[in-house]
Amino acid sequence: MAGAGAVRAIRDRIRSVESTSKVTKAMELVAASKMRRAQDRALSSRPYANQMRAVLAQLAGYAASADPDTLHALLKQRPVRHFAFIHITADRGLAGGLNANMNRAGAVLALEHQPRVERVSVVTVGRKGRDFFRRAGFPSLAEFTELGDYPGMDKILPIARIVMDDYMRGEIDQVYLGYQRFVNTAVQRPTLRQLLPVTAPEGGAPGRIDFLFEPSPEQLFETLLPRYVEMQILEAVLDAAASEQSARMVAMRAATDAAQEMVADLTLTYNKARQELITSELLDIVGGVAALEA
Repeated sequence: MAGAGAVRAIRDRIRSVESTSKVTKAMELVAASKMRRAQDRALSSRPYANQMRAVLAQLAGYAASADPDTLHALLKQRPVRHFAFIHITADRGLAGGLNANMNRAGAVLALEHQPRVERVSVVTVGRKGRDFFRRAGFPSLAEFTELGDYPGMDKILPIARIVMDDYMRGEIDQVYLGYQRFVNTAVQRPTLRQLLPVTAPEGGAPGRIDFLFEPSPEQLFETLLPRYVEMQILEAVLDAAASEQSARMVAMRAATDAAQEMVADLTLTYNKARQELITSELLDIVGGVAALEA
């Protein structure tokens, strides 16, 4: 039979869970308000990124048959001795399995390359990925955090500059990009793809295409390829931001629902315990009156 202390403990527990429910509900509303803008930015960047890939696919024929000595440095392929990986995660948690899934995919990629190359390095974007690879012991080329909820190109340029400069100097032989691709509010998919050396996207027309270049192909590559790399990183960061807000909204909604269910169960338990306590007190009173009458 529940005593007064047990009833008080259940009541305090109900208040605690209700307070938690209010916090998770507020976080859900904040994530929902940020999610719409983040999704719009991610989706609006895709047409430009897709067109960049299409242009690169058209130029693939020239790159394949060009003189290797005149080929742009970002197109040159060489034996992979130093593998680098741009790993994009969130700065904050409370987003369900979003960061854990991305860290798992990144670790699998790094471990697959580790036996085949001399060195594997990571460029981490976001605290969750940075902390994960620090614990894993992988060397870091650079660390970027606090890009904000709506990152712009100014936050992306340092990331792109580091990998492009190291690649053109021959310090890196291959670069991959990993991020959570935004599919819809409920689905975010870990995505890994090669960033450097720049290759023709899948689905491009094979072989050399005969068309006129103005200016020359070399000048066109000089301008286009850095923009292409920067745009791929920007698209990945925007997708990751939209995925983070979507996953956090879903996770906080689930936490709020769970808290409300717990409050309902605790309230039922509290009412039963309180009825037992009242019944016990009434029995004590009746027993005392009977004893006095006797």
